[in-house]
Amino acid sequence: MNWPRFLLFIVIGFAAQIIDGTLGMAYGVSCRSFLKTVAGLPSALASAVVHVAEVPTTLASGLSHLKLRNVDKKLLLRLVVPGVIGGVLGAWFLSNVGDHLEPFIDAYLIIMGVVILRKAFQKHRKERHIGKGIYPLGLAGGFLDATGGGGWGPVVTSTMVAVGHDVKKTIGTVNTAEFLVTVAESTTFVVLLNDFTSYWQIILGLIVGGVIAAPLAAWICKKIPVRPLLALVGLLIIGLNIFNLIRWFGA
Repeated sequence: MNWPRFLLFIVIGFAAQIIDGTLGMAYGVSCRSFLKTVAGLPSALASAVVHVAEVPTTLASGLSHLKLRNVDKKLLLRLVVPGVIGGVLGAWFLSNVGDHLEPFIDAYLIIMGVVILRKAFQKHRKERHIGKGIYPLGLAGGFLDATGGGGWGPVVTSTMVAVGHDVKKTIGTVNTAEFLVTVAESTTFVVLLNDFTSYWQIILGLIVGGVIAAPLAAWICKKIPVRPLLALVGLLIIGLNIFNLIRWFGA
């Protein structure tokens, strides 16, 4: 056991889960960026490791949000089925084709971040809902999450908040649905890729940090006022994806 390295993965998992559980996004994006740049894992393997590590953390996060009543159960059911289908297709695509969609995903998310940031400074408007559009949104979110190593939260949460869904209910519901989507993606990756035993230290460190952080993140989500939460979500999306685009074109 390399204890300094193991503790570093715990810290990364903790920080990523605090961001994800509080703002509804960026666990996969944060962890995958670290695994690619520091550990040198290829894209498909980095995405697979992150999703395997996310299974217990997304379970802990989902249970925490359910306990705190941050979840719209009807919306949850409508997200899970297309999300699982999209996740399986995305994992297959990344394992067999590649990850060349990343710059297009980043550009879309920057636009969503600007829309959300603008909403933080607008007067309150009547809440609207996506309606039947939730199905293609869940499908796209699952697909992009698997191919990008993270993206379920940014794609689904960003779009739903941008059109007017309640911020806290959206974050709690999307985080809870993510558990089943992640299980489907992880299973597909494990079947299609090589054995993960040599990466157990990375996976375990991310799991430990994420599980510790999940209840705290759900509590923070419950307590933070809506407008600051919107601003944080918008800034986070814009910053992360500008960085991703710069790194993509500079590679």
